[in-house]
Amino acid sequence: MSEEPVPAEDAEDDEPDWQMASDSDAEFPADDERVRALRKIAEDVYGESSESRQLSAVLYRVSDLYDPDGDTSPEEIYLNVRHIMNIKEQGGLRR
Repeated sequence: MSEEPVPAEDAEDDEPDWQMASDSDAEFPADDERVRALRKIAEDVYGESSESRQLSAVLYRVSDLYDPDGDTSPEEIYLNVRHIMNIKEQGGLRR
């Protein structure tokens, strides 16, 4: 028996909304195995559709969180994904 998902506005979880927590103190320790796994998945989902390419890019950016040489943050990833979704919602860059 599966339960219906709780709407986001009713969910009580400890994870901050990155838009609201821009100065988060979350830490992402270097983890080469996690970097390799995320990048492998990113390669696997990359395809012909714009959606698969976007998902691949997001996964690759998330892998940068665990790469000691990566230069990103959850906030940057969140804002980038939100920007992509806004552009997509408006019909793309070349309307």
